[in-house]
Amino acid sequence: MLVGFMGAGKSVVGRALAGRLGWRFVDVDDLVEAQAGRSISEIFGADGEEAFRLLEAKAAADAMKGRDVVLATGGGWAAQAGRLESLPAGTRSVWLRVGAEEALRRAERDGFGRPLLEGDDPLERASRLLSHRVPFYEAADVRVDTEGRSVDDVTTRILEILQEFESEIGTE
Repeated sequence: MLVGFMGAGKSVVGRALAGRLGWRFVDVDDLVEAQAGRSISEIFGADGEEAFRLLEAKAAADAMKGRDVVLATGGGWAAQAGRLESLPAGTRSVWLRVGAEEALRRAERDGFGRPLLEGDDPLERASRLLSHRVPFYEAADVRVDTEGRSVDDVTTRILEILQEFESEIGTE
């Protein structure tokens, strides 16, 4: 399971990681949109963040029922108390770290609307939001920095970490 702030690379790294593992990839945001029949921006606009978070929680729970799945959560999914601590046994969580400035640059480059950043000073809003979420992200099993690193580099590092986990389990 990949967690982290918007623009951290969860979706692109998740696809690459799933491909290298031969697993299925699920993007929770895509799943929410498919199940709701609306975009995330439309859900936020019409129903609010709380309604979106309920849809997001259900979609993530559904996706976690499967095996051999790389799951990319939305940036706020892990920022709910107890989420990472209550993952199913054997689920590894990876926090893809990115700073607010780089996250905003990536979001703008990719052209995705970010409802929580709308307003006068998106960088200030991103910085505040990231600061709030970091303590939740820190509950992940491992951390991998994504700034200045290619998707392949990040994916390779995650695979190395997963192999280390498997080695530790085999020696216990």
